[in-house]
Amino acid sequence: MRNEQLSYRDLITVFRALGMRRTSRVLVHASLPALGPIAGGADTIVGALLSTCETVMMPSFTEQSMLTPVIGPPENGLAYGGEDESNQAAEFYHPELPTPDVVAERLRQDRRAARSMHPLYSFVAVNADEALQSQTLDDPLAPVGWLADFDGDVLLLGANHKDNVALHYAEQAAGRKQFIRWALTPEGVVVCPNCPGCSEGFPAISERLAGVARRARLGAARIELIPVRDLIHIAVGWVRQDPRSLLCEQPGCPRCRAVRASVRAAL
Repeated sequence: MRNEQLSYRDLITVFRALGMRRTSRVLVHASLPALGPIAGGADTIVGALLSTCETVMMPSFTEQSMLTPVIGPPENGLAYGGEDESNQAAEFYHPELPTPDVVAERLRQDRRAARSMHPLYSFVAVNADEALQSQTLDDPLAPVGWLADFDGDVLLLGANHKDNVALHYAEQAAGRKQFIRWALTPEGVVVCPNCPGCSEGFPAISERLAGVARRARLGAARIELIPVRDLIHIAVGWVRQDPRSLLCEQPGCPRCRAVRASVRAAL
C-alpha cells in the first residue's frame, strides 16, 4: 500500500500536540527517510517549524573539512597516517559550505538564518544569535548549553538519539574524555579541541526519559520532544554513576575504546 504524503498541516498538528508554541526554542534533528513522503520535503518541515516556534536551531556540521595528521596525540579515537585520500578531498570551511543534512541545509538557506563559525561543528539557527555567538573552538557545543539555560527542547523528528548532539554536551559536562580534531580553513589548518565522540550507544538513554519526553507518531515515524535541561541532567547523572554508559558495544570503535581506556586510567 502506498503511504500517503504528510502535509504541512500534519506537522503543525503534531507540533502543537507535543506542546510546542510560539515561545518554544528547539534543537531539531530531522530524518526525511524515517518520516516518509512529505509534500514539499525539507521546505515543508522548515516552514512548519518556523511557523510554530520562536527559535529553531539545527546542527550544520561539516566534517568534510576535517583533516587527519600523520601523527598526533595518543588515545585520540583516531588512526593516524592512513587518510591521504580523504585529506586530499577535504574542503575549506566557509559559512556557505553546505552541510550534508538536507533539512539543516534548507534552514541554512533561509534568509532569516545565521550560522556559527566552528569549521567542523557549526550550528544554524533562526532567532538564536546569542547562542551561535557563544560557540568557540574550545567550546563547540556551547549553543546546546544556551538552549538549556533558556528552557529549550530537543526535537527528534523521525531521528533517534544517535543524532542527539545534546547528549554529547552532557558527556562533556560529566567530564567524559573529549577529542582533538583538525579542520581545513582559508587561514590554514585549525586545531579543534573538545570534539565529541561516538553516538552509537546513545539510544540507551531512551528508557530513562520516561515521564520527561513527550512522544507522538507522525506517519510511520516517532516524534520526541525533550527538555534540554532535563535531558542533560539525566545523562550527566548516568555517566557519572556509570562512566561506561552511553558507549557503543562495537569492539572496533576507536572513540569508545579511548573513553574506556581513560576510565580505567582514572580508577
